Amino acid sequence: MYMNSSSTQLVLAKRMGIYDPFHQVNMWGDSFKIDGSLNSIATPMFMMKPSMQNKPECTPHESREPSGDDQESNEKTDSKVLRRQAQNREAARKCRLRKKAYVQQLETSRVKLMQLELEIEKAKKQGMYIRSAPDVSYMGSSGTINPGIALFELEYGQWIEELDRQNEELRNALHTRDSDMQLHLLVESCLSHYSNLFRMKAEAAKADVFYMISGTWKASVERLYLWIGGSRPSQLLNIIVPQLEPLTDQQIVSINKLRLSSQQAEDALSLGLDKLQQSLVHNIPSDPVAIGHYGFEMAAAMDKGEALEGFVNQADHLRQQTLLYMSRILTPGQTAQGLVAMGEYFHRLRTLSSLWSAHSCDPSFPTHLSN
Repeated sequence: MYMNSSSTQLVLAKRMGIYDPFHQVNMWGDSFKIDGSLNSIATPMFMMKPSMQNKPECTPHESREPSGDDQESNEKTDSKVLRRQAQNREAARKCRLRKKAYVQQLETSRVKLMQLELEIEKAKKQGMYIRSAPDVSYMGSSGTINPGIALFELEYGQWIEELDRQNEELRNALHTRDSDMQLHLLVESCLSHYSNLFRMKAEAAKADVFYMISGTWKASVERLYLWIGGSRPSQLLNIIVPQLEPLTDQQIVSINKLRLSSQQAEDALSLGLDKLQQSLVHNIPSDPVAIGHYGFEMAAAMDKGEALEGFVNQADHLRQQTLLYMSRILTPGQTAQGLVAMGEYFHRLRTLSSLWSAHSCDPSFPTHLSN
């Protein structure tokens, strides 16, 4: 009996499960283009040479030499096999790369989801103070819930906790007289922490610049000293310098120059902000006849309102640069003393705000606390 070539290939392919791998590969993409023929999915190990497919049963006394046509056919078949092998290897390589990228993307998403779940759980444990706030500050100036402001308030609460921890580390390092190298590392970490605050404020200003410039996110007593969404840089120097050990003459000269430069930059920003506010007022029409026909004026006022974001960012940049230049003028130990003094100052302002709020709600609340 003679065996049919196509049926033989089909039986062998089904027995070896050759369809399954290609079915799995198709789930990842269109790398493999399978047509209707059996040869398009048969691997080289199952392909039979034409010279063997139609050869009759050989007799012991019969020998047959391959003809020139048979050799040429064999060479063409081998060439096709090699070309298909190369195509399959390239398609499989691309498939593996896509699968690897997809798995990495899933892993990254899983990590982000875990971090978000941890943040939510931590917020629940903290009692979600932003919900219980009487002024519902996370709603922002528009009166609706602002996700950007809600996120900032949550991050700012965590930032305060980390700042208290870093100040305690600096205080302990000064008490134990750690080396300048260790103090330098702690100072750099603290300065980086303040840089994170300025980054957070820049993102929140994009969400609601009026909320940031009003200082609603700060404690009530801190708002007494508010200047464009924070404290004046010259005020920071006034807090820090008196707490330092005796300074050299050169350090005193450098700090005075830094204070003067900060004050000049503050005056320039304040003047620019005043002009912007006056321009904003003039863009709001007060003519009763113009009611319902002030679209152009409101658009111009919106543009000027967005310009406030630039003032908040410039003020924070000035605060950051003042801290950096101060750290270059002072020694690591002196800088650590200054950062501890500044952190303790703002901590006392927040404590005073809490005491004042408690006293306002309950006049019998004790206000004389021991150190």
